Amino acid sequence: MDLFSLITLLIVMAALFAYLNTRWLKLPDAIGIMVLSLAFSALLISLNAIHPPWFALVRQAVRELDFGRLLFNVMLSFLLFAGAFHTDATQLRIERRSVMLFALVGVLLSTALVGTGLYLIAGWLGFVLPFSFCLLFGSLISPTDPIAVLGILAKFKLPENVKLNIVGESLFNDGVGVVVFATIYRVVINGTDSIGAGNIAFLFLEEAGGGVLFGLALGYGMFWLMRSINHYQTEVIITVAGVMGGYLLAQKLHISGPLAMVVAGLFVGDHARQEAMSRQSEDYIDKFWELIDSILNALLFVLIGLELLILDFQSGYWLIGIVTVVLVLAARFVSIWLPYRLARRWLDLDDKAPIMLTWGGLRGGLSIAMALSISNALPHKDLLVMITYGVVLFSVIGQGLTMEWLIRRLYPTDEAS
Repeated sequence: MDLFSLITLLIVMAALFAYLNTRWLKLPDAIGIMVLSLAFSALLISLNAIHPPWFALVRQAVRELDFGRLLFNVMLSFLLFAGAFHTDATQLRIERRSVMLFALVGVLLSTALVGTGLYLIAGWLGFVLPFSFCLLFGSLISPTDPIAVLGILAKFKLPENVKLNIVGESLFNDGVGVVVFATIYRVVINGTDSIGAGNIAFLFLEEAGGGVLFGLALGYGMFWLMRSINHYQTEVIITVAGVMGGYLLAQKLHISGPLAMVVAGLFVGDHARQEAMSRQSEDYIDKFWELIDSILNALLFVLIGLELLILDFQSGYWLIGIVTVVLVLAARFVSIWLPYRLARRWLDLDDKAPIMLTWGGLRGGLSIAMALSISNALPHKDLLVMITYGVVLFSVIGQGLTMEWLIRRLYPTDEAS
């Protein structure tokens, strides 16, 4: 099947699932679309019992999509820029200490806790997994997914400082997570002699630091161009060109494209709104990126549901998958609670915030994309992909559906409004 036909089918499915959810299910968009996509995938799996050649054809089409490359190389830049563009940068600066603390220390601590826990649990259940392989899983599952977080939290009322911490952390911690994942993956592939502490520090500075600096330069460039004109059509094109060209250049420079998009989106959303855009331009650019965000979010969660078709189910994976869900949640709580307790005097958060940050830290397509990017030559990849998928399903559906209940319990209406 050619690329245009595949994209057309995905758009049609996304539109159909969005309509069914809006018309009948009335769930948050991300959850509703993914539930319907999972149900559709389960229906397609039943084709295997009725007519195996049909199912094989559908499965091959899904494999051709290459979820990891599609998300990393195409969708992620637009989604992160749109999310950052619509985030209140002024308020985020107020919460910068807690956001950066959780985004950096939280991810590193969670990676260590999840990796160690999985190593012990896997051995207890009879799976012999290398410790470095378990750490690899910890690195890909520890960053929260800004796409899933933004798509679901938009529907709920939370105290602004708590909401900004969840959103801000999710926007920045994926850059840290990708660097940690790349480093550990190199160790898994080449052995511990392939990289030292100096290499790790340089890789982090190159990827994360370079991404932030490049994002500032890119954001200022778009801001400068938009300030010199007053033509909303051209200004929309400038933002699109900045995102696409900037992300491509970041990849060529071997710096963090995701972090660059976040910083550029925050810069343009803050400075360009105040100093470069007319009211008409702001309205059109806002609506354009809101629509891009909605369309790509719908496509992303359709794709997550369709990934069910290419997973190799094995009965022995279910138990370790369920236990891993509990492990990831526990590690997430400790990695938030411990930095919170140590830096409490400098943070503007109450004692209920760690619980909300734990439950609001959703995993999504980024974790699946990183898991799928691992070489098929590595043993146990099927197990890692399977448990990653299980954690993501529980995160988006389980945590997403209970988010409103938890918010009402922790923050009564008068406190959350």
